[in-house]
Amino acid sequence: MLNKVTATFSLLLIAIVFFALVLINNQLLSPLRLDLTQNQVYSLSTGSKEVLAEIDEPINLYFFFSDKASKNMTSLRNYANRVESLLREYQTMANGKLSLQVIDPQPFSEQEDQANQYGLTGATIGAAGEAIYLGVAATNSIGEHKVIAFFDPKQESFLEYEISKLIHQLSDTKAIKVTLLTDLNIAGGQNPMTGQMEPAWTFFTQLQQLNEVELVGSDIVTLPTDTDLLVLVHPQHLSDELLFAIDQYAMQGGKVLAFVDPHNESDQLAMMAGSMGPNSSSLDKLLSAWGVDFDGEHVLLDAMAGLDIRTQSGGVTRHFGFVGLGAEQLDREDITTSNLEVINGASFGTFTKKADSQARWLPLMKSTVNADLIDSASYAMTRDPDELARKYQSKNRQYTLAGRLTGKANSAYDQGLDAEQSTVFVDSTKNLNVIVVGDTDILADRFWVQQANFFGQTIFTPFANNGDFVTNAVENLSGSDALISVRSRGTFVRPFIKVDELTVLAEKKFREQELILQQQLDETEAQLMQLQSQQDDGTALVISPEQQQTIDNFMQKKIEIRKALREVRHQLDKDIEQLGNWIKFINIAVAPLILVMLLALLAAMLRTRSNASQREHVKEAK
Repeated sequence: MLNKVTATFSLLLIAIVFFALVLINNQLLSPLRLDLTQNQVYSLSTGSKEVLAEIDEPINLYFFFSDKASKNMTSLRNYANRVESLLREYQTMANGKLSLQVIDPQPFSEQEDQANQYGLTGATIGAAGEAIYLGVAATNSIGEHKVIAFFDPKQESFLEYEISKLIHQLSDTKAIKVTLLTDLNIAGGQNPMTGQMEPAWTFFTQLQQLNEVELVGSDIVTLPTDTDLLVLVHPQHLSDELLFAIDQYAMQGGKVLAFVDPHNESDQLAMMAGSMGPNSSSLDKLLSAWGVDFDGEHVLLDAMAGLDIRTQSGGVTRHFGFVGLGAEQLDREDITTSNLEVINGASFGTFTKKADSQARWLPLMKSTVNADLIDSASYAMTRDPDELARKYQSKNRQYTLAGRLTGKANSAYDQGLDAEQSTVFVDSTKNLNVIVVGDTDILADRFWVQQANFFGQTIFTPFANNGDFVTNAVENLSGSDALISVRSRGTFVRPFIKVDELTVLAEKKFREQELILQQQLDETEAQLMQLQSQQDDGTALVISPEQQQTIDNFMQKKIEIRKALREVRHQLDKDIEQLGNWIKFINIAVAPLILVMLLALLAAMLRTRSNASQREHVKEAK
């Protein structure tokens, strides 16, 4: 009787403790998270937490997902759950500054109209042709709104960055001030060679549409004080005062996007002056101090990535100095280049990280392995692409053509230039943020965009992603340090590595058998074709019984081999499916069963120990 009462009391106590722990977890421990995944895909990075900490006014998030319409789309629904869980993590970490609403925009509903008003994309991928929504709209207290039109599962590694960028743009609404320093005629005007008026370069026009841009030349000695991002295009003949100003701007946390070039081919003034030498630019003094060397004396030749151009005779030839970088040559893990497919440029220079560099160097663009370097003076003198091809010799190595410098760096100067400046001199930084590109021609229209006049309106038709790269780089660098620090993250879906390995072994085993049977089948068919050809050319008008028997045997063997071949392929699929079923059975049934057995064993041990203790107490009482 006592044992029954004790067991009942124990179960009741366990239930009370369980509900108490659940209550404590929900009320007191909800802000705490323990993410044991390899890339912490369920938790926010430090940069995202800093972005949330910078929110001054409440922000509303509206997550639109067509839950009902996507009923049978398992992979899409899993990704939607991943997005929603991350949004809820943002809401939790924002301490009440974020409000999240989950909306299912069903067809012809007010919610669907709301999604369309925000500008979300309805992808027509439903079974009945209805639009599927998977996006988010966000509004701040002053009525501004931003959207992520559709969460692309292929861009899952940048999911956190996109959400953090959305929140940052609504919490910091002031216009981005971009200072563009160059002596090139990128703003348009009269062409000194033809005398005709030319429009502004397209990248400059796009930059003005998205930001507040101030265009300055190399004759200045200080930078505008309200500069959020400094863009340098073909910097030449910069005074020491201006170089010092750029250095200190970077040391004090300013962001820099620099385009340097061993030979600029788009400078009309230099061409009109008849200069046959290289028209180069660099920031050697600054870049070397910050941790990277730029080779401004050699131009890249790439046999594999060379672009085809039309010759004066009307033919087409490949120009090894005019380079088209494909997706394989672009970093797929950096936000500036992850979604780009083609970058075109000419006479690229190369970068090398210094051995004593403290900064982190991340290459963004690389050549193919079929690359060579040629002296920039020799390149400038060589007008014939075929002659360049003859000078080319593959080094069987890749060269870095653009990259990102972040982290620690020292100033290029030991002290200020004069007594007044020395009081605010900064000799180092831990927050360097610089993107450098070894070419300026990638900004010229002829390498990436065509302009056409359509009833008085200029239409831009890009054939490369040069403009997208500039936009991505400016957008990324003009954000806060916290936002820039949010890099690509791991993916939610993890492969079954062991299953893949076993699948490969199974395929190898059956592929060998399949190859043997296929060889036998080919030999049999060849012999049959030989016999048939003898009949066709009249050499065997009368078939003997032995020949007929041979043909019948070949036909029967062919049927048997085909049957065996089908059986091998069927067995391969069956074994792979069986392997998957076993894995599912172990994960779904065996593992929980083992856990239950362990808990039951633990409970039995505790119960035995409790009973033994009770018996001891009874003995002592007697």
